[in-house]
Amino acid sequence: YRMRLYGFLFFGIASNMVGATAFSPSGQAEKTSGTSLSSYLDSMNPNGIAAPKPASYGFSGKSYTNVPSSPFDGQASANGAAAAAAASEASAAFFPFAKADYFDTSYLVSKGPRATFDWGAPADATRKLGDDGLLRAGAWYCTNGGWESPNPKAATEVFWVLSGHGKLTDADGVEHHFGPGDNVIIPKGHTGRWDVYEPIHKVWAVNAHANIEETGSPIRVQVDHYHSWNEELLSALTVDNGVVVDDPLYGPFLQSSNGAAPSAKVFYNVGPTQVGVWSSAAGSSYRVQQGERAWIYCLEGVMFVTDGRTGEARRCEAGDTIVVPQGWYGYVDVVEGTKQLFTVAK
Repeated sequence: YRMRLYGFLFFGIASNMVGATAFSPSGQAEKTSGTSLSSYLDSMNPNGIAAPKPASYGFSGKSYTNVPSSPFDGQASANGAAAAAAASEASAAFFPFAKADYFDTSYLVSKGPRATFDWGAPADATRKLGDDGLLRAGAWYCTNGGWESPNPKAATEVFWVLSGHGKLTDADGVEHHFGPGDNVIIPKGHTGRWDVYEPIHKVWAVNAHANIEETGSPIRVQVDHYHSWNEELLSALTVDNGVVVDDPLYGPFLQSSNGAAPSAKVFYNVGPTQVGVWSSAAGSSYRVQQGERAWIYCLEGVMFVTDGRTGEARRCEAGDTIVVPQGWYGYVDVVEGTKQLFTVAK
């Protein structure tokens, strides 16, 4: 997968894994929560709840001996030592990454029954994957029920529905139904209501940007369906003198040695939040120099994502989630044709 390596630009941001405790759908080991309607995004206090089963992080043994040179090479020794210490600390954990079973309901933290609802008996649970202060990621589960959401949403949320069926309603009564294979975007400032008709299990990303960016009134939910991302509906990215110049996820990079260029479709682009799908053929290898801060959910195929700081790689296949920091650098190697759902937070 490797060509001769070049120097890299580095704006590393340490990302931290967040621990979690067990959730029992049957109601065992539950903890009642007094948090707000957005409790599944709130900080969690797992005290007193049973410890979780160990999560699986999949294959991590594909490390390379020709690791990229440190972006701090050539600096004074004192600066180099400080940089090395920072890089060592940042590399203590790979980019937040989870195999599909990390978000199994048996690993989620129960929040107990919701404080307010007007039908059913909704109870929810969650587990976080990463949080850098702006971009958060995790999973959520909720049983049947409905509730009003009169308070403006504090952040923009994007989620992929793993199972279940539900409905989000805007302030003026417009309804948005969703189910497995749908991507849902709830913009910052949205008000309305939730209805869960069949227990919802979803993976989510949240961009905690400062301002409400939507200009419409009322602010509306957006639901996009998997079939709208068929390969023929994606656009080939632009290659200029061997450089892919308009990649919305990985930034400018050299075209793959096999001559392939990825394709993509951005279907939400409002303020500091971009949501879309990225696709590439098998056998492609891309050297990322300044990747975007992003949540990536692998929909199809197999790829390796390599951290240029350490040469450590993760095998990402359908159902896996990875969160990468702003300015990250390394490699994306496509083993089997892949399609990835992404949220970029700027």
